[in-house]
Formats: sequence, C-alpha cells, structure tokens
Amino acid sequence: MSNYETMVFGGLDKENKVRQSLLTVYEALKVKGYNPISQLVGYIMSGDPTYITSHNNARSIISKLERDEILEEVFREYLKD
Repeated sequence: MSNYETMVFGGLDKENKVRQSLLTVYEALKVKGYNPISQLVGYIMSGDPTYITSHNNARSIISKLERDEILEEVFREYLKD
C-alpha cells in the first residue's frame, strides 16, 4: 500500500457495512424459514425489531443500523446502472 491511499477505519466503509449487515440478516431469516424480504419490509416500515430473528445475532446486527441507512443502500443498489 502506498502512502497516498486512504485507510478506512475498521476495514469497511459505511455502504459495505450496511450491505454486509443486510446480507447476514437476510441469511439468518432464510435459515429460520421466514420470507426475508417480507420480514425486512415489516421491520423498515414499523421499526419493530421482532420482525427480525435473533438467530445468528441478526436482531442485534440490524438494530445497529438506522432504517434510513438501510433504505439508502437498497435504493443505491436498485437504481445503480
């Protein structure tokens, strides 16, 4: 790494942290037999963490994110070229 490259504290930028968190939560919901999209939409709309399973610490992971951060990442991914 050269002296001119920017280091990211913690190894992940904000977008990647949100993306990775959503993927982890998605997989936990899927493993437990839930429809991950429906559960995530329910959580985003209501803010009620009980829409998210506690399996693999998914509820704790998603609780660390702001719902607007989640929506930003979803729109960013959906609308990218």
